[in-house]
Amino acid sequence: MKATLFNAHGGPEVLSYEDVSEPTPSAGEVLLRLDAGGLNYIDTYHREGLYPVDLPCIPGVEGAGVVIGLGDGVTDVKEGDRVGFAGAMGSYAEQIAVPADRLIPLPEGCSSEDAAAVLLQGMTAHYLVHGSYRLGADDTALVHAAAGGVGLLLVQMAKKRGARVIGTVSTAEKEALAREAGADEVIRYTETDFEAETRRLTDDAGVEVVYDSVGLTTFDAGLRLLKPLGTMVLFGQSSGPVPPVNPQILSAEGSLFLTRPTMAHYILTRQALLDRASEVLNWVASGELSVRVGARYSLAEAGAAHTALQSRQTTGKVLLLP
Repeated sequence: MKATLFNAHGGPEVLSYEDVSEPTPSAGEVLLRLDAGGLNYIDTYHREGLYPVDLPCIPGVEGAGVVIGLGDGVTDVKEGDRVGFAGAMGSYAEQIAVPADRLIPLPEGCSSEDAAAVLLQGMTAHYLVHGSYRLGADDTALVHAAAGGVGLLLVQMAKKRGARVIGTVSTAEKEALAREAGADEVIRYTETDFEAETRRLTDDAGVEVVYDSVGLTTFDAGLRLLKPLGTMVLFGQSSGPVPPVNPQILSAEGSLFLTRPTMAHYILTRQALLDRASEVLNWVASGELSVRVGARYSLAEAGAAHTALQSRQTTGKVLLLP
C-alpha cells in the first residue's frame, strides 16, 4: 500500500510518499481502509521532533473509513462498519490498524470526510468549552486563531453555550469566516493590537477566559486581558512554545488560573471517548455544527499541506485523501 512517512525529523521536505507493507491487526485491533485523514498541528510537531516518535514514522492521528479486517478478540465491530478514530498514529496511509476501543461509529448523515474533519478538533473544542473552562452565558471568551480548524468549531460551541466571543484572525477572509461561525467581535491582529482592541471592546474589563493555540506571541498579553480569577487555556503553540511561567505572575495579574490541557486526559475511558465524540458527530449529522473543509490534498502532497498549515494559509480543516 501507499503511505507518507518520514525517516528523520525536519521540515515538510522530509515527508516521503512510498510503498509500505500493509498492516496486520493484532489482538484487539481493527484494520481500516481509510477514506480520509485529518491534518492537525500535532502532525508537524511529530515531524519536527518536538514530540517524540519512533522512526520511521507514518504520521497522522485522525481518520475515518471502513472496517476490512478484525484482530483476535474483537466483537464490537464487524467488516463493513463505517468508523472514525482520533489518537491512533498512522493515518497518512491507505490502511491503518487501530485499537478497537478507540473507534467511534459514524451516525447516519455523517460522512467519512465529515468525521476526519471534525473528530480531533471537534473533541478538542468540546473539552475546551465544557471542561478546561466551563463557559456560561455571562462569560466573554477571547479565541485566538478563530478561523482555524479548532477555532471555527470552538466559536460555534461557545455560542451554543451563550457566551460572548471575541476572535482574532489575520485576514479579511478569515474575519468573514469567524463572523459566520458566530463570533460577536473579530480583531485582525495584523492591523490592530489585539490587547488594546480587546480592552476597548470590553470597556477595559477584560475577559473570563482566553483560548490560546498560538502560544509564544500571544500568551503574555492574554494573561493581562484576563479578569481577576480568569482562566488561560493554553492548548497550542503555533508561534512557538511558551517559556516557563513564574506562578507569582498569576497572583499579581489577579489570582489567575492557567491550564495546559491535552485531549488524552479528557477521553481516558471508553465511555468518555464515546460521549464526547458522539455528541460532536451527532451535531454534525443534524446540522447543528458546521464543519468547514478548507483544502483537500492527496497523500503524495502531504508536504505541501504541512507548508500551507504552518504558514497560516489554511482556513478550517485540511484533509488528506488516499
